[in-house]
Amino acid sequence: MQTNLIDIDGVQLHTEEFGDPAHTPILLIMGSMTQGVLWPDAFVGRLAAGGRRVIRYDHRDTGRSSTFDFAEHPYTWKDVTDDVLRVMDAYGLDSAHLVGHSAGGLLGQLIAVRHPERVRTLTVIGSSPLGGHEGEVLMRALMGEPQPEGSLPPPRPEFVDHYRKVIASPPPEGRRERIDGMIEEARVLHGTALPFDEDAERRLQERVHERARDLAAAANHRLAFAAKPDFEPEGVLHQVKAPTLVVEGTHEPAKPGHGAIIAERIPGARLLMVEGMGHTLPPETHEELAGAILAHTATRT
Repeated sequence: MQTNLIDIDGVQLHTEEFGDPAHTPILLIMGSMTQGVLWPDAFVGRLAAGGRRVIRYDHRDTGRSSTFDFAEHPYTWKDVTDDVLRVMDAYGLDSAHLVGHSAGGLLGQLIAVRHPERVRTLTVIGSSPLGGHEGEVLMRALMGEPQPEGSLPPPRPEFVDHYRKVIASPPPEGRRERIDGMIEEARVLHGTALPFDEDAERRLQERVHERARDLAAAANHRLAFAAKPDFEPEGVLHQVKAPTLVVEGTHEPAKPGHGAIIAERIPGARLLMVEGMGHTLPPETHEELAGAILAHTATRT
């Protein structure tokens, strides 16, 4: 693994590179408020062993990347989207295979629409369709309000119950309580089909805490998302030209059924349902996921 701290336009982004630099590049884009290490090392290793140059990075305000005083230096999700392009530019990549998880999948969709020349293929995992108003769907579910006809499928009840509990609880005090809270969130996101390894999750969350310049800064992503006048344009997914693979777990708690909608709206997209997977990337899914991505990215070198 090669680590790099790139500095473009006054933003430092911590990146990690795996595999041979001469190989076909895959850029992994994690979801909001999450560090690049949420892409499991073993999964990344499978991609690199399959002949890919794999790059993952920490979003701004997460991990070892720049943190901001949002009141002094506000930004929007357009800036977070531009960070993806900044990483590519720093590595001299005119284009790459983009693989995005959750909100990272939204970023990938947006780049595929607005910068098609930069995207060789697109893989979207556990995400929602661009322009789907996912946040509004979640808010209605939390309030117990019915969803309008034609809206995205709501989260599963266990996901809604967890977030109601989080909203009603006081903020965690101290490192141990924060880590315990993140483990409980991961348990819900994991789904109910596969065994949940609490010890492994605790090690991961300890690592997340140790890497963070300022753990609280990740909450700035919520503020940035609220200022998203052009982040989720509607009715544009038909413009995606890159070959697209959409992945959803059969036990997805947060965005159930959203993958099929993405695949329906992007011409020629293929939907892969991974048995037992929720909204996380557990070891039991790595072989199937990595194999599918390696096959998909082989279509365009």
